Amino acid sequence: MPLLAPADGLPPVTASPDALAEVAAAMAGGTGPVAVDAERASGFRYSQRAYLVQLRRAGAGTALVDPIPLHGEVADLAAALDGPEWVLHAASQDLPCLAELGLRPASLFDTELAGRLAGLPRVGLGPMVESLLGYSLEKGHGAADWSRRPLPEDWLVYAALDVEVLIELRDVLTGLLDAHGKLEWARQEFEAVRTAPPPAPRAEPWRRTSGIHKVRKPRPLAAVRELWQARDSLAAERDIAPGRVLPDAAIVDAAVRNPDSAEALAGLPVFRGRSQRRLSRYWFDALRRAAELPDEELPRGSAPTDGPPPVSRWAERDPDAAARLTAARTVLTDVSEQHDVPVENLLQPDLLRRLCWTPPTDGDVRGALSAGGARSWQVELLGPLLEPVLDTR
Repeated sequence: MPLLAPADGLPPVTASPDALAEVAAAMAGGTGPVAVDAERASGFRYSQRAYLVQLRRAGAGTALVDPIPLHGEVADLAAALDGPEWVLHAASQDLPCLAELGLRPASLFDTELAGRLAGLPRVGLGPMVESLLGYSLEKGHGAADWSRRPLPEDWLVYAALDVEVLIELRDVLTGLLDAHGKLEWARQEFEAVRTAPPPAPRAEPWRRTSGIHKVRKPRPLAAVRELWQARDSLAAERDIAPGRVLPDAAIVDAAVRNPDSAEALAGLPVFRGRSQRRLSRYWFDALRRAAELPDEELPRGSAPTDGPPPVSRWAERDPDAAARLTAARTVLTDVSEQHDVPVENLLQPDLLRRLCWTPPTDGDVRGALSAGGARSWQVELLGPLLEPVLDTR
């Protein structure tokens, strides 16, 4: 059955303090969990702020809150939502932008993560709603520019429908997890997502420039770094997604070709466009800074890391570690098939590699798993199976 319109009709967008107070009162007076979603403008804006927050709760209906005209002042709403369980799909994507508004859940149910643990083959919201609830959702606006104002009505319908199905989906998934003895696993995973700290800043984020593998020497790598940093500063100042300020391909092209003047730079593809020609001096100054760097300040060929080397080098550098990794992966594959849980949800791949490269010297594999961030259900399930694999005594 296609879902084409909200069951209670499309609610008005909440964009004033008085309207927000009414929404907060309604949500506080509702019952049961609260379905929560947020829309960002990741491909269009530098910031990851929420441009629309969608809510639905039994007894309160659906609300669409626009935090922009409210200047992010949603304290009344935060108080109303502090207590009931929140239901989100792929919660880790939305929780940071909601936290910027002071909206933080006291407890959480993540339908995407629940679907993974339940062994569902497709865990996107649309496929899960179709397979478990028998509805089809109109998709297509998730990657839209949600900073646009006014928001088109069909976008608002899409946004409202995303929260309309979440509570029902949660209930079905809870039954599936309980039937397979995985409900406690899910609770631990949800809590880990809810309490996860913000990710640490990357040491050298410029190394994620697409196509950087074409640049191998230190001086051109410095050019990539300077152009990336110049672009990032301009993107942040203008609140425009960096790729819309200057594509990654243009950064790599300029670093490889190394033009000797702003005029020569303006002759390269992308840079010859009208908007880039106005910035040609700005971009060329970045290239010049890279050219003038002393050798000791040039970047290394590869990014620094505190972890083990790439797995492709293990067999040569430490054959025993390579053998441990092969055996450990076999263990995880067997457990994955037995419990119908994706391997990556059984244990973080990075933690597995670290343990195989540097096993615990005291043989306390369970302690090492816990110290590495594994949840207790993972420790209990995998600890006894990994102990003989990682035993180097």
